[in-house]
Amino acid sequence: MPTRKSGYRPEVQGLRALAVLMVVTYHVWLGKVSGGVDIFLLLSAFLMTLGFTRKVESGQPLRLLSHWTHLLKRLLPAVVVVVLAVLVGTAVVLPQRRWPDVLDQAWASLLYGQNWLLANSAVDYYAQDHAGASPLQHFWSLSIQGQVFLLWPLVFAGIALLRRLLRPRIELNSRILLAVAFGAIFVASLIYSIDQTASNQTYAYFDTRARLWEFALGSLLALALPYLKPGRLLRVALGWTGLAAMLSCGLLVTVEGSFPGYIALWPTLAAAAIIVAGQSGSRVGVDRILSWKPLVALGDNSYALYLWHWPLLVLGLAGKGLSSPNLWQGLVIVVASIVMAVLTTRLVEKPLRDWHWPKIRAWRGAVVIAACGALLAGPVSLWQSWIVTDAAAAASQSSELIPGAAALAPENAGKPTPDAKIVPVPAAMKDEWAEIDGLCTGDNVPSNPLLGGCLQNSPPETVTKRIVVLGDSHAQQYMAALGPIAKSHGWDVVTLLKGNCRFGGVSPERDEECNAFNEAGAQYVLDHRPDAVFTVASLTLKEAPYEIEVPQYLEGIKPITDAGIEVIGIRDNPRFTINMPDCVEDKGHDAPECNVPLQESLAGASPLDAYRGQVAGLHLMDLSDFICADGTCPAVVGNVYVYKDDNHLTKTYVQTMIPMFEERLLTATGWK
Repeated sequence: MPTRKSGYRPEVQGLRALAVLMVVTYHVWLGKVSGGVDIFLLLSAFLMTLGFTRKVESGQPLRLLSHWTHLLKRLLPAVVVVVLAVLVGTAVVLPQRRWPDVLDQAWASLLYGQNWLLANSAVDYYAQDHAGASPLQHFWSLSIQGQVFLLWPLVFAGIALLRRLLRPRIELNSRILLAVAFGAIFVASLIYSIDQTASNQTYAYFDTRARLWEFALGSLLALALPYLKPGRLLRVALGWTGLAAMLSCGLLVTVEGSFPGYIALWPTLAAAAIIVAGQSGSRVGVDRILSWKPLVALGDNSYALYLWHWPLLVLGLAGKGLSSPNLWQGLVIVVASIVMAVLTTRLVEKPLRDWHWPKIRAWRGAVVIAACGALLAGPVSLWQSWIVTDAAAAASQSSELIPGAAALAPENAGKPTPDAKIVPVPAAMKDEWAEIDGLCTGDNVPSNPLLGGCLQNSPPETVTKRIVVLGDSHAQQYMAALGPIAKSHGWDVVTLLKGNCRFGGVSPERDEECNAFNEAGAQYVLDHRPDAVFTVASLTLKEAPYEIEVPQYLEGIKPITDAGIEVIGIRDNPRFTINMPDCVEDKGHDAPECNVPLQESLAGASPLDAYRGQVAGLHLMDLSDFICADGTCPAVVGNVYVYKDDNHLTKTYVQTMIPMFEERLLTATGWK
């Protein structure tokens, strides 16, 4: 039995175990965030600061390179094992359309950049995967820790260097210097965190800068601890108060909607109170519980338990087709997570941590780290290469084999579609958003910051018409047809798009942000006076009545048409309760579930009929007969996936609609 280091505090390991149990319990049964991760962040900085402060005060060399290689050698092997297991589970359980995201996150997890990947995805409507959680998304907190593990030693090195340079003239207390440095980080980061959480919480949640104060609090606690010597009764009170606050945080606070601002002081200060309470020397102190050997043993395995619990939960639910586990299913996941954690700690983490050879030279540790990285990088690279090759092979099929919407043309009625590989391959679905050339330039740049996402096709040398596209992702998807048509006719096309914000007049059925965006878009049109505006004029729903008029649609376009600007309104496409490519992958494209009845997809009478004759200058288009046919709305037409998810048309399918789209656009508008 190895001896414990001097100064070892079993109650801290017990606290670590309790924090990971909170995380696991809340994830498995409550589907919530507990605040336990914030405690992990504080503890990691607390422990690191204890070790580095001793070195700085005693004048010992910090040996940062050796420190970093030793740390990565201890942390990375378990990461590689878990991510490799997740890749196997992904191949077996998850639909192919989700493979690219998991592979991207595998790289991000290996390189400790997962939090930034998730931060950008969290605020990007088009990057969000609404169908399920990623089995690797919990690596965001480990990525932040990895970044701080790189940054924090540099702070200590800077203080040590400053102290050494000034020592001949001034004798500086290193502990005070460190407190000033970490105090400054704490204040700056907390202010930033509060501001960003209030204005952009979904991004701030994963933002390292908004989390640095939690680490700084742990460091300040470590620096102050020798001077904090409460009496026995106060230790008992601090311990139990901290424990109660720690356990109640996730129950009383909507953590996922309010962290990491000032509310995160709740769990972190609770943990700090428990650490200050320390060894109370009382039979009723909370340390008696936290020092319980099974809890301490769980703390020794807490890192691996955190790694395993989330992928087992996500993949288990996906494999069973469940949205959440019941009590017994949850217990199976928790027990399996603990078993895998113990095995990983004993068979992977501990042997490599105790291996003497890499400790002799820093380069040897680097070799071990590189080898671990290669074990993961190899399979990920090969898999990504296969996806690219498979997608290219499918796309290279002749147009006769993949006619898409042309298969529904009257002249092709009754003709069987030849056997061919369906395109695009599911793993390429994330690239099936319609492309727009780039940000608006020149006179097209809007003055209103609400329209900062203005995009445009590359302007032709000779502009024959100017068109503005207003709306949401359902308007954007038609850019796969309108864009190429515009280029062939010399039209300049500008898009003002906001996810989940259909264009129309101000309506209580839209949120304030969407109404403001639509008002700004309409004003842009009136200021720039294009020849026409393109919109989606109906709104489809997943449930009955399936299709309705866009709220305040006519009221929204009337100021535009009154200004002499033509408006094109196209009928919306169906929405479904299932992901259509997943249905095809699971059941086959001929399965009834993947061919939804027309009466359960679109309204019997088109809402566009109610607009006819109401507003002069409104031109209506309906391409639903090239989306639905023979009483059904299929997932696949002409060997082409119609939908990329449960409601968006694939870029590939819309491109097969270009001839029909152009004909009906010119017919509706009378343009030559």
